[in-house]
Amino acid sequence: MTNLSVKPVDGFDALGDATRRSLVESLAAGPASVGQLARTVPVTRPAVSQHLKVLKDAGLVSVEAVGARRLYRLDPRGIGAMRDWLDRHWGQALDAFAAFADAQFRPKDRDPE
Repeated sequence: MTNLSVKPVDGFDALGDATRRSLVESLAAGPASVGQLARTVPVTRPAVSQHLKVLKDAGLVSVEAVGARRLYRLDPRGIGAMRDWLDRHWGQALDAFAAFADAQFRPKDRDPE
């Protein structure tokens, strides 16, 4: 079960930016500091910090202080909320497509000639 305070729409909005998507992809490999993440994207370290704040506010990453460093990691609750939302809507979309396809390709009754 996912955290109800996580809003999937916020996560999708946050992932609308290519730099944030790159940061999430980097974090999928494991926790990283701002400095480590800054080497993976073409923006400044302060910009990376701002992007991480957006991802944190959206519930997609969490941060942990380890000594003087802050380590960021993907937050499974936020990712799970997005996945649950997609699963619900994907199933509805597939059902609607199946109904449409059935209606389009069902042999039509013909009037006898």
